[in-house]
Amino acid sequence: MPAHASRTSDDELKTVNLRMRNDIRMLVDWAARLKGRSRTDFIIEACRRAAEETILDQLVVTVDPERHRRFLALLERTPESNERVRKLIMAGQPWTRR
Repeated sequence: MPAHASRTSDDELKTVNLRMRNDIRMLVDWAARLKGRSRTDFIIEACRRAAEETILDQLVVTVDPERHRRFLALLERTPESNERVRKLIMAGQPWTRR
């Protein structure tokens, strides 16, 4: 359900029957157990996430030509020197330091 939508008293649960191969069902059951969820809850959550991702992939952001020009100029600009970032990069990974 989109963040801006709200449940009303007219909402009701609907049954959806799924047919799936046994190997897929076993995989879903295994994953659901790992998450501590029921098969139904796991499938509903996975479907909801997939639906949201699909919708978000279709969104188009538009900007006026001047803002687009300024955005491209920022991307093309040479980054400024940042001593803190340089030190962080030179420090290496904490798990490899002795």
